[in-house]
Amino acid sequence: MIEHQQNNPLHGLKLETMLTELVKFYDYKVLYAALKLACFNLNPNMDSCIKFLKKTDWARERVEAFYLYRFKRMPKGNEAQMELKPRERGYADGIVPRKPEKLTVELVAEMRAKAMENYKEMKKNGSRPRYAKDKPKAQDSYAQNRRSGGKRPAASQDPTNPWGK
Repeated sequence: MIEHQQNNPLHGLKLETMLTELVKFYDYKVLYAALKLACFNLNPNMDSCIKFLKKTDWARERVEAFYLYRFKRMPKGNEAQMELKPRERGYADGIVPRKPEKLTVELVAEMRAKAMENYKEMKKNGSRPRYAKDKPKAQDSYAQNRRSGGKRPAASQDPTNPWGK
């Protein structure tokens, strides 16, 4: 039985086809400015880029995300969807890709500068990024045990700890 693929523009799309579309619309300079991947800067050609992206999962996921959200301009999903790899994300039926976002090296540099300014402002105000607000901070049991003022006593004072003295 064939698994039903939700509306995903990456379904069945080969890496070579995706890269060809991106290079044809933008070019290697804009892709390098936007993605900061050396394969788009140092002697860029289709074969070397494909070889690098096939071997490097994180870089391929970055290119796929760029393809989805800048080139196809698909809406960003909820937090659970964004935790998935780009090829695993699904979209509601009826959502269709839009025209690609026009980018230049200068525009990408402006966008990076604005993002950095927003990040510095956020750090100065002591706020956390939007995606991290709802996630509890994970702590290991060791960190919980050595906390001062915690509900649980230290290991040496814990009567249920057979090794504590």
